[in-house]
Amino acid sequence: MQYLRAQAPRIDLNRVPEPWRNASIIHLGPIANEIEPVLPKAFSPSLLGLTPQGWMRQWDADGLVSTCEWTDSESALAQANAIVISREDVNGDDLLIEHMAGQTKILVVTEGAAGAVLYWNGDRRRFPAPTVHEVDATGAGDIFATAFFVRLLNTRDPWESTRFATLLASHSVARKGLDGIPISLEIEQSMMVVIP
Repeated sequence: MQYLRAQAPRIDLNRVPEPWRNASIIHLGPIANEIEPVLPKAFSPSLLGLTPQGWMRQWDADGLVSTCEWTDSESALAQANAIVISREDVNGDDLLIEHMAGQTKILVVTEGAAGAVLYWNGDRRRFPAPTVHEVDATGAGDIFATAFFVRLLNTRDPWESTRFATLLASHSVARKGLDGIPISLEIEQSMMVVIP
């Protein structure tokens, strides 16, 4: 069970400093619906990535968190270059996953120890995760999304980006807490040469 004990104030994207509006990657990843899912026109990233779990959560009067429908998602799905969700975010709803895949350019669904599934250009491909001894899975989804978005920006190859992110996220669960952040050697070993 997960509880929301406090909610951050809304983030006003119009107050974002001008130089940040043209960042190579803008990643919108709300925790509890504290940001709008569509960028204002003044923003022009090379890659807009979304991890929408915070728009797919609700909580009761006691703060108990549960999943909910992401209403008005169409504009955000159409604007984003890539979206990463977990199967857990949608309660394993394959119909919802297929619907989302049809509305966005690139959708990746993480499946914990099973790896990830990439939906792109009408294709669906599974990327199994290597077998590792799991110590702490906290943050593995964040590591996956970050690795995926950075690799996608650099290679423009969603297949390679999903493979790379799956490996790095797998490394991360073998250590506890912040020690799960990938080290340089793991990043180098997980890369393969891709000619963009």
